[in-house]
Amino acid sequence: MTKIQMSFAMSPYPRSRPVLDGRVMADGIDFICHSLTTTELFWRQLRFQEFDVSEMSLSSFVMIMAAGNQDWIGLPVFPQRRFFHVMGYARKDSGIRSPADYKGRRIGVLEFQMTGALWVRGAMKHEFGCNQEDVDWWMEFTPEHSHGGATGFTPPKGTIINQIPHDKNIGSMLVSGELDATCLYFGTPPNMIDRTTIDITRHPDIVPVFSDPGAESIRYFQKTGIFPINHMMVLRRSLHEKYPWAALSIYKAMSQAAAIADRERVEHMQHHLMIGAVPPSYRAAIGAPVIHYGIKANRRTLEQACDYSYEQGLTPRRMAVDSLFAATTLSE
Repeated sequence: MTKIQMSFAMSPYPRSRPVLDGRVMADGIDFICHSLTTTELFWRQLRFQEFDVSEMSLSSFVMIMAAGNQDWIGLPVFPQRRFFHVMGYARKDSGIRSPADYKGRRIGVLEFQMTGALWVRGAMKHEFGCNQEDVDWWMEFTPEHSHGGATGFTPPKGTIINQIPHDKNIGSMLVSGELDATCLYFGTPPNMIDRTTIDITRHPDIVPVFSDPGAESIRYFQKTGIFPINHMMVLRRSLHEKYPWAALSIYKAMSQAAAIADRERVEHMQHHLMIGAVPPSYRAAIGAPVIHYGIKANRRTLEQACDYSYEQGLTPRRMAVDSLFAATTLSE
């Protein structure tokens, strides 16, 4: 088999680490590994196509595919998920206690098209009755450093998106009262894209939108069966066409890395259970895989993301899930 060299970039999530640290190799491929913060990685891929294989924002990938971009092909590897709609923070004096209260309010968002915001708006509408058109959005990422700036994004009809000035950010505007809430907050380390430096989770004037995010996450999952996907992986299409076996090779390597990470998670949790650092009530969940890769296990979630992208005006049509991924991975 031909040996090829690829530049491989990921944010350092535990499930990716066995590839980044060299414990897992993809058959027939030598990776030159890079570890970057998520927002910088996505911007550099969307703007400059720097890496051969990498993580990518699911929402941005669906958008560029709908627009006819042929730079990438998707791999059904999903290294990160969260219940995004429970990650909001609001001013204590705003009276905001759920996404239903975002109506008519000034809400901060890092990037309107980002996958986390896609899931927030989906839950906001279908679970809490607040449409995106009801909100006064304020976006932190600047046009030159945003996903939207790289993909040609324009605000959907009827949706107001204001640009946060260069000398301000979501954190500073929340503290000053210029924003009522932010629909989600990551607290990312310093990088060339994110600008908020205030830890709003510890500020006395700021509180979580949900008083019990865990309970709301459980309610949402039990009702919908969806654990929202955030990131996926992409492969440079020109390499996929030249080496059609590479997509499945990378998928298998990432699945092997995930299995190692899951085993280490179980061992870690079992150790903490034994020393009393983990409540006994967690025992039943210790052996359960956190994330499944492949299209079969994730089709419903992927279809929902495509539905939301079209519904929210990010794509001109509803994208078919199978059209996003390498053909050799469709049976996985």
